[in-house]
Amino acid sequence: MAKAEPYKILSNNKKAYFDYFVEEKYEAGIELHGTEVKSIRQGKCSIKESYIQIDNGEIFIYNMNVTPYEKGNIFNKDPLRPKRLLLHKFQIFKLAGAVKEKGYTIMPLNVHLSNGRVKLEIGLCKGKKLYDKRRDIAKKDQEREAVKEFKIKNLY
Repeated sequence: MAKAEPYKILSNNKKAYFDYFVEEKYEAGIELHGTEVKSIRQGKCSIKESYIQIDNGEIFIYNMNVTPYEKGNIFNKDPLRPKRLLLHKFQIFKLAGAVKEKGYTIMPLNVHLSNGRVKLEIGLCKGKKLYDKRRDIAKKDQEREAVKEFKIKNLY
């Protein structure tokens, strides 16, 4: 019997790292129905426009788009339905307390397979200011130039 890959990223939210400082990361399970798992395993999900909220002691992800499974017909669910995340109670309370502080939010970072199960990595984030974003862009430009110069020096 073949072993499942330990960690395979299916969907990534690059915008979260650009717009926010990620201070803590959590791995949460997702409550899925029917053919949603098959669709996600094919990589047909998007978390770019999604957000996370805590309601009555439960944590939900909204606007996570799971494209309907083409062979699922009547068993397919609404692609944008809110999905409950599976975390321990103390983790949810810790996140709820942090969100009440000024500037903190919970962002989905990626959807991945962990030992055959669909997991969502969420982060406790603090928003970046415009000058922070400019600093990150300048840093990436410097790294790109350094790599380019290194290639040119080693070529001759």
